Amino acid sequence: MADTTQQTAASDTPPAAGAAGPATGSAAGKDERIREMSSMRKALIRPELGAICGTILVFMFFIGIASDSGMFSAEGIVNWGTVSAQFAIIAVGACLLMIAGEFDLSVGSMIGFSGIIIALMSVHLGFPIWFAILTAFALALCIGALNGYLVIKTGLPSFIVTLAFLYILRGLTIFIAIATTRKTIIGGIRDITEGDPIAWVFGGKVFSGLFVWLADLGVVGKFVAGPKAGLPVVEGIPMLMIWAAILIVFGHILLTRTRFGNWIFASGGDAQAARYVGVPVNRVKILMFMFSAFCATIFATCQVMEFGSAAADRGLLKEFEAIISVVIGGALLTGGYGSVIGAALGALIFGVVQQGLFFAGVESSLFRVFLGVILLLAVILNTYIRRMITGER
Repeated sequence: MADTTQQTAASDTPPAAGAAGPATGSAAGKDERIREMSSMRKALIRPELGAICGTILVFMFFIGIASDSGMFSAEGIVNWGTVSAQFAIIAVGACLLMIAGEFDLSVGSMIGFSGIIIALMSVHLGFPIWFAILTAFALALCIGALNGYLVIKTGLPSFIVTLAFLYILRGLTIFIAIATTRKTIIGGIRDITEGDPIAWVFGGKVFSGLFVWLADLGVVGKFVAGPKAGLPVVEGIPMLMIWAAILIVFGHILLTRTRFGNWIFASGGDAQAARYVGVPVNRVKILMFMFSAFCATIFATCQVMEFGSAAADRGLLKEFEAIISVVIGGALLTGGYGSVIGAALGALIFGVVQQGLFFAGVESSLFRVFLGVILLLAVILNTYIRRMITGER
């Protein structure tokens, strides 16, 4: 019975990007109601196509104007790779939630909230850092579930519910920080993370030995003065980038290779039709809200470990940057269509442009101009693709 439900749900929704479609039979056995689609048309409606083209153009542009500035040296790659990873972590959660037909505008406030919880519990209250991190994740998941529950039970748009939590969480974060420490920035975290395995999972570096070897070969530069003299300028790959890669792979496999992925598409494509064929739409949406909060807390934890401090105002506007990454990646604002790979490429575009402007010596405020322009172009392109799929004019 479960298999039958899955097959029916999948037939009512667009297939996941990259997933194999149903096998075609002989010419005599083809259903005349099914319109044949050319290979070119199939390529044009892939959600990540625009992001792939945008990524190529962005790299070509900065190779032309910033290649001599060190942007594509090992240190430069780690710099813009780290920024892209930050965008990617929250974009994966936003992508799956948007495909399910919902939005989460509380992501940025969740980042600040989770960071302050970790700092307060570890520095101010004296709990082990691992316990503080696990507590932050538990609270974030509960708030994500509450967001989803309110959306389902009240019937209010997720835009309104999560906008309310954007303000609730931000105000609560600032209040808690000031009420307990009389300041909105809490430091001293780096001093208590030494030797903690969970803290390293979020703030450590991997492949350090590889970069020492590359520095000895002259591929990677070394510090020539100071306490780090002789050490490679790149100490390793930050765990932030590893988390981004893990979430991208997990999200892509979940969306394109599992029954639950079909449920996500079905929930965002036509929730009522999905319910008729047995898809647990409410459960899917609540779990996606929880996953969005989970991704935001990963971002917050990595950020706290990197800076050694937490600030109540961190994560400002991150929710919109995540949504823009997803839209650039080809997801429709109406739900039911999108790609985790596309969202990851959208995040990569953001990271490359943000750091590329710095390497090229261009005024950094133009980055916001770029965000607005690329968002507008992406929405226009996605609207055209939706009309191609549905046959609208």
